[in-house]
Amino acid sequence: MRNLLPLFLDLADRQVLLVGGGPVAAAKLRQLTAAGARVRVVSPEIVDEIAAMPGVEIVGRRFSAADLDGVWLAIAAATPEANREVAREAEARRVFVNAVDDPENASAYLSGVVRRDAVTIAISTSGDAPALTALVREALDALLPRELADWVETARAERKRWRRDGRPMNARKPLLLRALNAIYDTDANAGSTEETPLDRARPVATSAPRLDRPEDSWR
Repeated sequence: MRNLLPLFLDLADRQVLLVGGGPVAAAKLRQLTAAGARVRVVSPEIVDEIAAMPGVEIVGRRFSAADLDGVWLAIAAATPEANREVAREAEARRVFVNAVDDPENASAYLSGVVRRDAVTIAISTSGDAPALTALVREALDALLPRELADWVETARAERKRWRRDGRPMNARKPLLLRALNAIYDTDANAGSTEETPLDRARPVATSAPRLDRPEDSWR
């Protein structure tokens, strides 16, 4: 089991190499272009979906080591032999590689992702159990509250007040919890006995959580 560092990458306007031109590579290409990356696809055969993608550089040949020059990330979605070659050459250049369904040749692993209302949740099984990753992703998506957009806006507004008022880190989490619970304490819900998504967490609001060090999420 690999001990991975969870990390979100800003690939906007950064060069990424995609080796492979089949349907799997096309799926990866959609993810990369959605992140704003500048993608170069290298493969002797290219499916129509990739060929029709605007703004993508396509090189119709086999991978060569020089294709890694200047890239921030490489995606290997080709044959096992080609993936191994990409991994070997990328390692020499200190370029991270995501090898699709090939964890032995990967140094980076794309996770199952839930994106909703400015919240992004990533799930990984270190490349060993992608089907389980997908199931966990679907379960988390089902558990997220319908009011998540309201949670995000409330958290943003509270953060501004915390910074303005110099609130210490160990006071912020319970304050946010109270603010989120207040979303449900409206006149429309007055007298309702229905449990809100935060009811089970309410006791946490009465005491500050223990934080060993500042957390980015509370700044």
